[in-house]
Amino acid sequence: MTTLAPPMGRRLRWTFADGLTLVGRELGRLRQEPGELVGALVFPAIMVVLFGYVFGSAIQVPDGGDYREYLMPGLFSMVTFTAVQGVMGRMAADSARGVMDRFRSMPMARLAVPFGQTGADSLVGLPLLAVMVGAGLLVGWQPHRGLIPAAGAFGLILLLRYALSWVGVYVGLVVKNEQIVAQVVVPLFLPFTMLSNSFVPTGGMPGWLRFLADWNPVSALTAASRELFGNPGAPSGDVAWPLAHPVAAVLFWSAALLGVFVPLSLRAFTRRGR
Repeated sequence: MTTLAPPMGRRLRWTFADGLTLVGRELGRLRQEPGELVGALVFPAIMVVLFGYVFGSAIQVPDGGDYREYLMPGLFSMVTFTAVQGVMGRMAADSARGVMDRFRSMPMARLAVPFGQTGADSLVGLPLLAVMVGAGLLVGWQPHRGLIPAAGAFGLILLLRYALSWVGVYVGLVVKNEQIVAQVVVPLFLPFTMLSNSFVPTGGMPGWLRFLADWNPVSALTAASRELFGNPGAPSGDVAWPLAHPVAAVLFWSAALLGVFVPLSLRAFTRRGR
């Protein structure tokens, strides 16, 4: 046991150091392509204004309350799911251009590549979340339960974003084509995010559609955020388990996604080198 510990410790430090290097690479790429970063920052603010004022005049919040306060947790959840799109696009692009093959020819830890991608996405998610918070405050949204519950809500948002980024890594490695990702795979995620309680309550949906919406991770994150922020729309009565226990549901979904897609992503990345 003692003879194996030093090599394993050095290997972990090697992987961590290489992972940080690749995080810096991804952030540097954003600095070289400022239009992509500006677009990513502006899009959440546009969503707040568009959905908040267009839908706000037509939709009644259950048990009363301001629609924009009802909406903001749903928009936080929707933007969280964009992590899948960004990461799988970058992974597919690097695979198609031969960047992954160059990484394999270098003396670096192979596990550092997917870890670097997901770590960079988590850092990029922070300013995106900050922009949405600022836009929400400008249109009248605010957390009502204090600092600690609000921090818990933001923690759940970032946790699920990190878990979803591993889904993006795996899909990008499997598809290997940036155009297919952009034209075919990415549009499939829009109905997934819309089929939730982000914009409207699920109670008025047909039974089969309500079942899908209630068990959607987007709905769990939205319900957890509304509960922790103290915003209107918290579910009551006889509801599905993810909505009755939304915080536990988000933790479950995050653990399940990480448990499934981290090993799948690492295996897909390793097999590409064979």
